[in-house]
Amino acid sequence: MSARTLTCQVTEVENLNPDVFGVTLAGRAEAMQHAPGQYLELKIDDTTWVPFSIASADRSDGVIELHIQHWPERDNSARLRELLQVANQLTLRLPGGDCVLDRQSERPLMLVAAGTGFSQMKAIIEAALHEQPEREISLWWAAREHRDLYLEQLASSWAQTHANVSFHAVTELALEEPMAVGERINHHQGRIDQVLKDAEITPDTHDVYISGSPGMVYACLDVLDTKGVKLERVFSDVFAYAPRTT
Repeated sequence: MSARTLTCQVTEVENLNPDVFGVTLAGRAEAMQHAPGQYLELKIDDTTWVPFSIASADRSDGVIELHIQHWPERDNSARLRELLQVANQLTLRLPGGDCVLDRQSERPLMLVAAGTGFSQMKAIIEAALHEQPEREISLWWAAREHRDLYLEQLASSWAQTHANVSFHAVTELALEEPMAVGERINHHQGRIDQVLKDAEITPDTHDVYISGSPGMVYACLDVLDTKGVKLERVFSDVFAYAPRTT
């Protein structure tokens, strides 16, 4: 699927928490097509394009969701926030990325995300639940503190309503308030790679997708490697834009 440049409408901007805002974009359905797990690039100015994971599976209606972390101290972030507040239209380029759901595989899915890396996993989960409703899914979502799990209610609802879905919330700090209750909802305190190291998991049987910073992705990969993960069944955009050097 080759990349296309197009103009789309900004239909909604909402605060998901104090640091993350959700953006809904609408365009021609055929132009907005993408595979679950891909990203797009938003044009900030004539020379600046900023990538964001697409947070929604393709619904064939031309609507796309994004989850954008706002960093006031970063120039591109501040400019983008200002642009979204005043612009009715945006120029974007999509789709990008090869870290996409393997629809031919029936292996259980292990999805590991940090922060807004959840957006990529959200698209993969939506597609998997629609196309392979019996496929086992375990979501591990890591954040520094509880409030950073900005769509915790959605992640919990997947585990509450689908017997094949489990949700593991991972926070470095203690919970500020109780999480939703469910036999497939768990909370772990600590750094995500350490939590995975201590967890009783069998990643060798899974397709593993990891979304986060290069340091986070490779730290998790090293842990999963010790647990026997099949490296050819591990997928991350980081492998393309920040390959590890030996």
